[in-house]
Amino acid sequence: MVQIRRNYPVNTDGSVSFDAWLAMLESHTRLGSGEDLRRAFELSWELEKQVLSTLGSWTPGVSSFHTGLEMSEILAQLGLDTETLIASILYRPVRESRLSLKRLKQEFGAGVATLVEGVLRMAAISSSNISPDRVLGQNRAQVENVRKMLLAMVDDVRVALIKLAERTCAIRAVKYADQERQQRVAREIFDVYAPLAHRLGIGQLKWELEDLSFRYLQADSYKRIASLLDERRIDREKFIDSVTAELRRQLERVNIDAEVNGRPKSIYSIWRKMQRKKLDFSQIFDIRAVRILVPEIRDCYATLGIVHNLWRVIPNEFDDYIATPKENGYQSLHTAVIGHDNKIFEVQIRTYSMDEDAELGVCAHWRYKEGLIEAGHKDSYDEKIAWLRQVLAWHDEMGMAGGLVEQLRVDFAHQDRIYVFTPEGHVVDMMSGATPLDFAYYVHTDLGNSCRGAKVNGKLVPLNYRLQTGDRVEVLTSARHSPRREWLNPAQAYVNTPRAKAKLIQWFRAQSPDDNCRYGKSMLQSEFARLGLHAINYQLIARKLGCKNTESLFASVGVGSILAEEVIAAAQELSLLVCELDASPDKLIPHKKQGTGQAVRAAARFTVQFAICCKPSTGDSIIGYLVNKQKLMVHRTDCRKLLDYQNDLENKGNTLIEVNWSEGVRLTFPAEIYITAWDRAGLLRDITTVLADEKIEVMRVNTHSDRSHATAEMRLHVEVESFPLLLKVLDRINRLNNVIEARRIEPDAGIKQ
Repeated sequence: MVQIRRNYPVNTDGSVSFDAWLAMLESHTRLGSGEDLRRAFELSWELEKQVLSTLGSWTPGVSSFHTGLEMSEILAQLGLDTETLIASILYRPVRESRLSLKRLKQEFGAGVATLVEGVLRMAAISSSNISPDRVLGQNRAQVENVRKMLLAMVDDVRVALIKLAERTCAIRAVKYADQERQQRVAREIFDVYAPLAHRLGIGQLKWELEDLSFRYLQADSYKRIASLLDERRIDREKFIDSVTAELRRQLERVNIDAEVNGRPKSIYSIWRKMQRKKLDFSQIFDIRAVRILVPEIRDCYATLGIVHNLWRVIPNEFDDYIATPKENGYQSLHTAVIGHDNKIFEVQIRTYSMDEDAELGVCAHWRYKEGLIEAGHKDSYDEKIAWLRQVLAWHDEMGMAGGLVEQLRVDFAHQDRIYVFTPEGHVVDMMSGATPLDFAYYVHTDLGNSCRGAKVNGKLVPLNYRLQTGDRVEVLTSARHSPRREWLNPAQAYVNTPRAKAKLIQWFRAQSPDDNCRYGKSMLQSEFARLGLHAINYQLIARKLGCKNTESLFASVGVGSILAEEVIAAAQELSLLVCELDASPDKLIPHKKQGTGQAVRAAARFTVQFAICCKPSTGDSIIGYLVNKQKLMVHRTDCRKLLDYQNDLENKGNTLIEVNWSEGVRLTFPAEIYITAWDRAGLLRDITTVLADEKIEVMRVNTHSDRSHATAEMRLHVEVESFPLLLKVLDRINRLNNVIEARRIEPDAGIKQ
């Protein structure tokens, strides 16, 4: 039988007693049926025995079974639920590939499997190459990025709590390890997990993680302070006993139901105060400390008055964290006073609920949220749960230069940022939607310019692959490769960050102006052709967009500083692209009429064009000049050219028609889209989903499948608001699997093969 740690309840044969162990857990938290825990317990032990049969004996600090029990005990003390305890018991077997996530999900449910999978993702932090020779307490951007990434991964706070329990077990177990491992684990815990416990408000884990990591990182300082504390322990205990007895008597006299206890000071917190305030050990006031717990906030201040009446107050050593809580929600009154024999000690005063918050932090809030504790102070708990969502961008206050509170209070949505690894293990903070190409340009311009491909988590991916938090990105380069113009095409989404786009534009501007001009012209002609539009007046568009001439316009498009969508939008604004509008019939009139609104509504189905001579704009008094049976030219009613036309309208067979600005109408024009594709199941559904996403109404669909060639042709009659939107839709359809071509069919034209 394996050796069992003495703190575990055991059977007569030396094996761990499940019933006694379960009873120990239930003394800390409320659990349901123990059957699921029993199954997890037995499965973990069976998997452990398979390892023991190979190793022959149990090595301290290595046993997955005992680590799982230890983790579950820590989490039970934090008040976590059965699902979390099961995940903690079986995490190590899954991490060590002795239990699959699939089997875990089948036997214990998706909730347990999701928790374990989340902790596995966080395990990437362990390979982040945090140097053990860093100065203790130093706060660098890399460590901050690790912390932010760590929390950005966590969709369920229990994942972070399981990881904290696992790291607590790890720092306890390194006493069996060599010095190099002790320092590596201690550095990781000190830089990442102790501050995380602080940010989540879990004091009872924070102190242990700080002290144990400090023990290995600053062994001499740790031993010196521990020795000084031990030398004075008996005197200190006698002093505290007399102080607490006096406080209890005074509080009973005024009928305050209080709990008074001595409070141990952690070794690391003593050292930190000595360093921060440049004090000697004898000058640390709160080595002797008392904590008073009372029912209500008013009792806190009443108790403070009693303390200040009993002993002399030390100036500038009073902090009211009730009126002004710390950033992690911590609340308490702190004061330092001088007792008998001129001995200084600290007094902390807080309510029972504040003490639970200080020790359990987010665990207490989670228990409330899940209904595991009685409701009370609902608004404050809801506020703290909401705050937990905001601390996904938290910064540890140690070493932070100013503006900390303001920075933490910024409304930061974690889904807007991602945190990815370089091959060396450094963390890069990027905007959501970033691609490997964005990453390459973030690291260095030359890396982006010579990029020929990328690997994410060891696998080749397209350059427009969207990175996720936790991805490890490797950029493949070649001296023969240079940027490609399609990288700037928004539809292809190769680059999504302003930095990468600026670097690409800078590179193409340095290339041949003639090449840029040729590419821009070819690109625009191709895009307009896809929209079924020809005979475009590029000179007018160039002037509208602030370009000197058409060559300047083409060159700007070629380098990417002006997008094709901007050119198409400008063309439509100039009325160079006609809009076909449907409206109910109305009589033609030989006079003018004024109206107001945002878009022109014609009296029948016409091709509408705005006159260049008077350039009517929203709100102008307008009239329609019917050029022929299909084309309507819109003028301002005071247009001189229109007045000239009116003199011989009858001779030319033309007439005027009432038009006015529509009020609040979502104006659209009909378009017919032609699609050819390799036939497959779900193709039409995918196409209509794209249209629905862009809020484009489909009026009619005609499809034809050619079984002999396994192809399909489709004609979709849609109503669309603008040509840039239509171009965007065509691009999205073109990117669907199996689609060969998607374009607009010109009005009254057949399909051009």
